[in-house]
Amino acid sequence: MDGVPALPSRWALARVTGPSMSPTVRHGDRLLVARADRARPGDVVLARFPARPELLVVKRLVRAVDGGWWVEGDNPLVADDSRAFGPAVVVGRVLARLAPRPGRLPRSRP
Repeated sequence: MDGVPALPSRWALARVTGPSMSPTVRHGDRLLVARADRARPGDVVLARFPARPELLVVKRLVRAVDGGWWVEGDNPLVADDSRAFGPAVVVGRVLARLAPRPGRLPRSRP
């Protein structure tokens, strides 16, 4: 999508900042991310908002909408997601948490 930077390589590491995806991932968690070839509702992704392309966020895909994907954090008290910024463009899919608690992420909200 025009104006939304892609990931610079096939694989990326991301560090979570803030509580918006708690308890699934927490502030300081390190994530392994693959460039987004495909994604489906329930996936945890790395995304950008066309209205704020400098902002890279970790969110959960809810549904496809005009202009991209509706994404939300797992913590309903924090609204730095599509509720505030509109549709997002997925740039990567989170494959696993590497640290401090290694493992795969659940496909649905806790």
